[in-house]
Amino acid sequence: MAAARRPNLFPVLVLALVANGAWARQAEDVHDVDAPRVADAADGHGIVRGMTISCQTWGWEWGSGGFSDELARLGDLGVNWIAIHPYASIHADGSVGQMREALDPDAPPVWLTRPRQATTERNIALLIKPHLAYWGSPFRWRGEIAFEDDDARARFWRDYGDWIVKLARATSSADAFCVGTELNGMQADEAEWRKLIARVRGVTDAQLTYAANWDRFEDVPFWDALDAVGVQAYFPLATGDAPTAGELLEGWGPVLERLRALHVVTGKPIVFTELGYSASPRAASRPWEDPDAGVTLDHVLQRRCLTTALDVLARESEWLRGAFLWKWFVGGSRPRPGSFLLDEPELHDVIRRAWH
Repeated sequence: MAAARRPNLFPVLVLALVANGAWARQAEDVHDVDAPRVADAADGHGIVRGMTISCQTWGWEWGSGGFSDELARLGDLGVNWIAIHPYASIHADGSVGQMREALDPDAPPVWLTRPRQATTERNIALLIKPHLAYWGSPFRWRGEIAFEDDDARARFWRDYGDWIVKLARATSSADAFCVGTELNGMQADEAEWRKLIARVRGVTDAQLTYAANWDRFEDVPFWDALDAVGVQAYFPLATGDAPTAGELLEGWGPVLERLRALHVVTGKPIVFTELGYSASPRAASRPWEDPDAGVTLDHVLQRRCLTTALDVLARESEWLRGAFLWKWFVGGSRPRPGSFLLDEPELHDVIRRAWH
């Protein structure tokens, strides 16, 4: 798709609106079904109503015929953006490798080309959001990836940079591209990030972001080089059991103040590159976790957390431009019970009410 047709994912809006928009919503009207929603008034793709289509392998599902079928179902929910997350491996010595076959950006595999074709046919925008697969490495999650050894650190930036640039070339017709996800331990390497961002801009016209973890989004020194602030929005909202919608909304208050302050400082709109809740009883206090094995699942709390978050997004959409929900699969694939799967009738209703 030509760059001129790309949706404006990250419009920069008048900061005066933000400065005067202090958090003053009342908890009791958070579920007023008759209240007008800012998101409904937006046209095109400016408000991100996104869904991440995930995989349970290295990503071949994105190249299957079922991918287009899922877009039809998601369109019925009001989804107007899709994200996929291609993987590369990470090793203790800093090397980054392909999960499957070597990536030829001049002849991309079908699992990278079909998503662009299918989303274009349905007027849905596409975000490419690379993930480093840490399993099998000494790192317990992406935020731990870091290297004290200078050679390992240099090797990481060489390999990671080459992979990201090849992926950006292979998906250059995508509407947006994320240069990294949750790399807390590497965020301080400002010069390397700026070099990488410049290289990516040289091979794609996609709008660029970085997916900062919820507890480190204020520590990113290169937001000015990107088009938007991306945040993995697993914010703890409450500490007690079974919080009410009002308590969840109260928990969002200080989070939104921090996010709004960063928006004012950077002049960049903010997008939640991930937002989701499992059916864990601790979904409000530790929303990044799957439920423990054998625990009694709390689907009511899961729905309440998601409903409140989508209401918050609608009300703050002048600067908080939307979210990519986590997550969806192709062809009815299902992770373990109570996980982040959104393909459930009750959650369909929550999403459809907010977005359609």
